[in-house]
Amino acid sequence: MSTIDRGIIYVMSTAVPGLVKIGKTGVDNFENRMNFLERNGYFNVVALDRKFAIEVEDYHAKEVLLDDIFKKSKVSNSELYALDIDLVIQLLSSFEGRQVFPIEKSKEETFDDATKEVEMKRDTSLIPDGEYVLNRRVRGFGEVRGIARVEDGVFTVLKGSLCAPDGDTSHLNETRRLAHIVDNILQEDVICTSPSTAGFVIIGNQNNGWMEWKTRDGKPLDIFRTKK
Repeated sequence: MSTIDRGIIYVMSTAVPGLVKIGKTGVDNFENRMNFLERNGYFNVVALDRKFAIEVEDYHAKEVLLDDIFKKSKVSNSELYALDIDLVIQLLSSFEGRQVFPIEKSKEETFDDATKEVEMKRDTSLIPDGEYVLNRRVRGFGEVRGIARVEDGVFTVLKGSLCAPDGDTSHLNETRRLAHIVDNILQEDVICTSPSTAGFVIIGNQNNGWMEWKTRDGKPLDIFRTKK
């Protein structure tokens, strides 16, 4: 196969939750393209951030295929799609090719992680709309108090929640790293992909969010999964 048929397909998150950019670029132009989009935005959408990229053969044809698969979610006349980014990463990482980004883990690990996220979000859709709480003691800090709202399967930790300082694994969780926490108080609402991610925001460490988050009458969220 001629190298002219090889290129990179990528997906980026944006400032708008649930809105992603899927595009293609030449092998030698990847860094320049990413830097340009992350600096300047696209189609009046800002805060683009690369999440996954893979070098493949027949990349023009594969982009057309992706466009056809996701056409119902496409923003007209753009490369923006209203999609779950982990679903896109799951599909792209199943392609045969060389993973270009991220570089710190393998394509197989990326696929497995994306698949787990997709499954967790599917479970999150089982949680009834309403408010939920997380109250527990964290060693070396004391009591944390989290409040979250679930609406149409979207799990949002509410500002004003009392959070523990960073734990040993806080650097591993992007949502926690980006959360605006001042003097242990969450300053802005944070949309999370799962109860465990939401628990990470509050606790600052790995946790089983399905057991940590509870209804107002003290029942863990896990009761909603066991009903399916």
